[in-house]
Amino acid sequence: MTFDLVRFETRNDLYMLKDLLRGTGVALVTPFDEQGAVDFKALERLVHFVIDGGVNYVVTLGTTGETPTLSKEEKRDVIQCTFSSVAARVPVVIGAGGNNTPHVIEEIASFPVEKAAAILSASPYYNKPSQEGIYQHYKAIAESTTRPIILYNVPGRTGSNMTAETTVRLARDFANINGIKEASGNLAQCMQILRDAPADFMVVSGDDNLAMAQVALGMDGVISVAANCFPKDFSRMISLALGNDFATARTLSNRLLVGYDLLFAENNPAGVKAFLAELGIIKNYLRLPVVPLSQGLHQQVRTYLGTLRESGIHA
Repeated sequence: MTFDLVRFETRNDLYMLKDLLRGTGVALVTPFDEQGAVDFKALERLVHFVIDGGVNYVVTLGTTGETPTLSKEEKRDVIQCTFSSVAARVPVVIGAGGNNTPHVIEEIASFPVEKAAAILSASPYYNKPSQEGIYQHYKAIAESTTRPIILYNVPGRTGSNMTAETTVRLARDFANINGIKEASGNLAQCMQILRDAPADFMVVSGDDNLAMAQVALGMDGVISVAANCFPKDFSRMISLALGNDFATARTLSNRLLVGYDLLFAENNPAGVKAFLAELGIIKNYLRLPVVPLSQGLHQQVRTYLGTLRESGIHA
């Protein structure tokens, strides 16, 4: 099966989104070169690296991709490079979110979303809308496209939490709102969504360090930062958890716990870009206002990678 023309018009389609995107999705970084331009050769290497590592799908233009710093033209080029590099081996999800609702709708209309498995759209940031405002934002987006939409709740970045009640309301009211990336870190809220949302509504983790535990609660997988640099073992850990082999999954997760801390100690994607640079996949360049890891923390990344290799982790 290839994934370049998969279509989901309603929840009665042959392939439900939660089946297609079950497991590990990776929120790809956007590599840059010495001049600050997008490094498309490095992006291609990264795509091959994560797919060869066993991820189930890729997400382009997420926050990890430094999307707020990309121009419209760069975004379109990154999407096209991602599709070309993936070559229909796994599904592709396109990120399109923001705090200007008409702009988000316009952006989605300008992207080649017909080839994407879904659109991942973060809840509005900075404006701090009410729950009704969040609902109306997603309502307008859902009514503007027939493509599947994955909600993205990430209060640590947006400044507001999308409650379980709002998530479930959106899931019930719109046939093409098919899932959520839940990164609130609130397990009780996650459990409420899992209990009350339609049975075919996909719920995935947005917190690498909680992903295994959230799969145990009933989540369908994760959209991960760590899968950029630890694709084999992170994907295997999630696969084992989904297969209810938590004893083996826990062993892998425990070995990666320090890595999770290093990834987010100063900034995402500064952490993951440091790891990927040490692995020779990309060069360690970011766009302001994000800067590379401090020297001391980068040395910890280097040391930790050596420890992983000694313990048999694929890094």
